[in-house]
Amino acid sequence: MIPVVTAAEMRALDRATIDEIGLPAMTLMETAGRAVAAAAIRMLAPSGPHPVAVVCGPGNCGGDGFVAARVLRASGHDAVAYLAVARDQIRGDALAHLLVLERSGGVVRELVSPSDLTDLKPAIAGAALVVDALFGTGLARPITGHLAEVVGAMNLAALRLAVDVPSGLDADTGAQLGACVRADRTVTLGLRKVGLTSAPGFAVCGVVEVADIGIPPSLVAASTITCHLVEERDVLRALRRPTPLDHKGSRGHVLVIGGSPGMRGAGRLAALAALRAGAGLVTLAGPEADSHAPDPVMTRTLAGPLDLARMTAIVIGPGLADLGSWVAEVLAGGVPAVLDAGALTVSMDTIAAAAGPVVITPHPGEAGRMLGITAAEVERDRLAVARALAARTRAIVVLKGARTIVCDGTLADDHCAINPTGGPALATGGSGDVLAGVIGALLAQGIAAGLAAQIGVYVHGLAGERLARGAIASDLPEAVARAIASLE
Repeated sequence: MIPVVTAAEMRALDRATIDEIGLPAMTLMETAGRAVAAAAIRMLAPSGPHPVAVVCGPGNCGGDGFVAARVLRASGHDAVAYLAVARDQIRGDALAHLLVLERSGGVVRELVSPSDLTDLKPAIAGAALVVDALFGTGLARPITGHLAEVVGAMNLAALRLAVDVPSGLDADTGAQLGACVRADRTVTLGLRKVGLTSAPGFAVCGVVEVADIGIPPSLVAASTITCHLVEERDVLRALRRPTPLDHKGSRGHVLVIGGSPGMRGAGRLAALAALRAGAGLVTLAGPEADSHAPDPVMTRTLAGPLDLARMTAIVIGPGLADLGSWVAEVLAGGVPAVLDAGALTVSMDTIAAAAGPVVITPHPGEAGRMLGITAAEVERDRLAVARALAARTRAIVVLKGARTIVCDGTLADDHCAINPTGGPALATGGSGDVLAGVIGALLAQGIAAGLAAQIGVYVHGLAGERLARGAIASDLPEAVARAIASLE
């Protein structure tokens, strides 16, 4: 997995590199600025030179910008540093690099008042490239007023390159704090930041590249980072490989409980997805037998206590209007289970008392209802919400949405995995039912619940990426099978 850090975690790694390893802060800043300049040169057309506006703020991000402006000028481009704060706010290593820039013949223009912006806005907006070195991870409050106007001018440029984090983006949550730079590319320093990888922040970062600025891998390995981005190789390691001796019994039996009258499609989608994701047998059960279920799916009518003896995984909730006692029976039975949709109306204490592994798959509205907050509040800090649900339910939480988050409530370290796959094709009714079926199939094949959830969201997202505009949820199960086959 790729480590993903908060601003505080990154500052701690920077400080350890300086204090324990002995790499000077000036050197870290020089390395960072050179990486930004290299990315800028790659973005510019080869037929230079080009005008480049480097908009610098008061902190270390501004210092990176001063280095980038100097290197760009040395490369033949007409790079101008625009100082968006009063000069006396520049201190420490950033001030040292500002002085180096000026002594090297660099051009620095002040952009600290509305009249400055009026004069300089055409040059910034008309630059071939704007380098956003305004705030990075150092932003503590929303960007408003004059600085919001500066951001507006930056957003008018043909290309925008952000240093570390687009200015206006909360590095820890991905929320936008007032005006925000819409970057075409972001050079993040040392390690990826949470705000760049989670929703909604990833949508304004463009292509993200990580610049090695000298943080030793040993320091990263020794740190207590509790968030990672799922990689393809993580999925490959955990997927169950087919063998010549496989048979339907060895690949597990999934029971899907759902598809009440009027909502039959949800249960059918979950059942078909479980088959396409590798389950050997799938039974679809509900208040009434579904005579139109997909041909390979067995159906039954639920009457009396559940018989879970032959089941290796259960998916309960898709299209289920009346829960009866079924959720309680499933949770007491000890069989690995996925709770989706209607099943998520049970109390969190009931889920926490389950006898076996449980995966819950709420969308933001359902997550908000469970915690007594709004969906908008969920979206403002998705990692915090996933962790809160995991702590309350002691389950594996799959918080659905753009950049789905998986948080394992059975662990004590608040670890979260952010899924990088997915796209607009998944924004259609029924795609969540498919995901529940996919995770159920992976559980049925003996994959541990936390890994099953991560693999499930990854291959589900990969399938969605490969579907064209206009795809519907019934296209997803077969696309999931193709995605798994491509990984294998």
